[in-house]
Amino acid sequence: MNILIIGDICGRPGRQAAAHYIPLLRQEYQTDLIIANGENSAGGVGITAPVMDELLNAGVDVITSGNHIWDKKEILDFIDKAPRLVRPANYPPGTPGFGYTVLTKQQVKIAVVNLAGRAFMPPIDCPFREADKILTAIAAQADIIIVDFHAETTSEKMALAWYLDGRVSCLVGTHTHIQTADERILPNGTAYITDLGMVGPWDSVLGVDKDLVINKFLTGLPAKFHLADGRNVFCAVIVKIDEATGKATAITRIKRYLN
Repeated sequence: MNILIIGDICGRPGRQAAAHYIPLLRQEYQTDLIIANGENSAGGVGITAPVMDELLNAGVDVITSGNHIWDKKEILDFIDKAPRLVRPANYPPGTPGFGYTVLTKQQVKIAVVNLAGRAFMPPIDCPFREADKILTAIAAQADIIIVDFHAETTSEKMALAWYLDGRVSCLVGTHTHIQTADERILPNGTAYITDLGMVGPWDSVLGVDKDLVINKFLTGLPAKFHLADGRNVFCAVIVKIDEATGKATAITRIKRYLN
């Protein structure tokens, strides 16, 4: 089974790049499932119902998120009715929305789990212990398990990947918007990359207009950020997974550009 996992989609430019490349990559790699991180997909922070529908209509099967999931206040109007949109599962009990979802493709049951890190991130419950709880809960429900770990530090991402090696099919890092070059299959069959990268303005600082960010560093003054213009980057991975074992057999890093 070939699964396309797309990095943080940043605003309209990112959505346009995703809509351009998804059908091309679906054909090139014969993808069976498409996952994308959409926490920055509406104006650069958060997600709205129309944007969610736009991504799903573009071919995304599951939308993961992160710490910006609550940045658009209207999220509370629809997140409980959107099982294909998952937020970090390690928010405290009672938080609206779904921390994971299970869907079926070609008679294979696939779980997509979202977790958030704690190092240099807003306070949240332990992702390691929450992962244990979820894996126990879905043991009989899923043949393949994909984890989007939305975290700041490489050490926390790598530690969770090693902790879950052989217990999940794939763990990808998101949040830092810079694609890393460390894709690998861990010894017990878990595919891993520290960060998928982003989908959005390439000549920028993490998607934001670079002059605004530079000026904030120079002056220390608050600034209202907006997305940059210009060419877009599309970052993702293709993960090949053996349906019989749930183990990953290959992970391929993708970076393409759209003028």
